[in-house]
Amino acid sequence: MSRSKPEPAWKAAQTRDWVAYYDRVAGGEPRQTLLDALDRFESEDDREESPLAIDLGCGDGRDTAELLRRGWRVIAIDAHPDGLRRLRARTDAPVREALDDGRLQIVQATFEDCELPACDLLSASFSLPFCPPEHFDSLWARICASVRTGGRFCGQLFGERDSWATIEDRTHHARDDAIALFGDFLLEQFCEEERDGEDAQNNRKHWHVYHIVARKRPVGGS
Repeated sequence: MSRSKPEPAWKAAQTRDWVAYYDRVAGGEPRQTLLDALDRFESEDDREESPLAIDLGCGDGRDTAELLRRGWRVIAIDAHPDGLRRLRARTDAPVREALDDGRLQIVQATFEDCELPACDLLSASFSLPFCPPEHFDSLWARICASVRTGGRFCGQLFGERDSWATIEDRTHHARDDAIALFGDFLLEQFCEEERDGEDAQNNRKHWHVYHIVARKRPVGGS
């Protein structure tokens, strides 16, 4: 008697069931890499007034809300309409006020098509691994061009030993390859995390993640 093949633990990730994901992570706190980047900006004497951030893969806006609370203007970009619907429906005072006064711009776009204007901070919390590999190099070039000198990138990349590395439309990096992406940046934080655990939907998962904060160097600078 033949046995049916068990469904992989990462089935929801494979099918990109974003609605289920947003349901499970609703009310989440801002990501630590974003908080670390914002704290670095706030410790600097030359901080711009009302600087501009891009929240790339913003989802329901957990990071967008924190950026607005700290006085940033935000372009929040995501490809999934349900995430953006949830962002617009947030009751956080900073989000409601920013929607009214224009400090928050919400854009529905894919990684392939999104426009990234010059910004002081580009935050990509757990979103870049979902860029299809054939589009990643182009996206990364646009990210590097977007971040102004002295500005920052913060976010995550996934390593090659992550459970989801076998999914064809995901982008994963070996450690040296991930570091090499930041030739135009000073790495202020590069933390490699590898552990067994669960994803947002309680499926077993092996995590291999790089948590990154990096500052854009001047041309020819150190």
